[in-house]
Amino acid sequence: MSTKILTSLALAGLVSTAVACSTQSDVEITFYGYPDNDPPSADIAYDCGRGYTAGGTGTYSDPLTFASAPGEFDQCEIIYLPYLRKYLRFEDTCAQCTTDYEDGKRHIDIWTGSSTSNGGDSQIDCEDDLTPDNSQSIVTDPASSYTVNSGELFSDGTCHTSNTYSNADASSYCSSGSSSSGSGSGSSSCAWEGHCAGASCSDENDCSGDLTCQDGKCA
Repeated sequence: MSTKILTSLALAGLVSTAVACSTQSDVEITFYGYPDNDPPSADIAYDCGRGYTAGGTGTYSDPLTFASAPGEFDQCEIIYLPYLRKYLRFEDTCAQCTTDYEDGKRHIDIWTGSSTSNGGDSQIDCEDDLTPDNSQSIVTDPASSYTVNSGELFSDGTCHTSNTYSNADASSYCSSGSSSSGSGSGSSSCAWEGHCAGASCSDENDCSGDLTCQDGKCA
């Protein structure tokens, strides 16, 4: 739910029904696909509107499948991963994630590719290349308007490691004045780069914090 909608709910006295964005750090990120799914396929555990088949481009309306431990997230819950600049949806389970969760460690496994073809060893090698050396942060209950890279991670035998962001910083997404709180506007700070005062916009949701869209510019 976007900042502008949350602000409207607050004015209407309904803010208690809105869920605030938050970040979770120290999440292990790994990748899987057709060849190392169990069994090898694009089959997933939960139908979240696309049937029991993994997929997605990473936009809010078409989130990319991720797997994790049952109970670690709500079924079909959408999160945002700055490392990929993609929205992800909890649609599958992961054995190692379950073991890690029982040991107190967060772990998500992210779908890499085609729902119809097996990329074989090349895809498995790509999954290793995509995996970051360090744990990452995720954004839960994210706004629907964060920057998205909808590019593929693996396609036609090619690994797209350029679609990862090793220096991603999640700290600003849910801070005061950012997309989750709707507070702190009017200050010189802006947590959503590219959507600050003076940036082009088409509606209220294109602007950071409490900035509004006026004559095609955030102000």
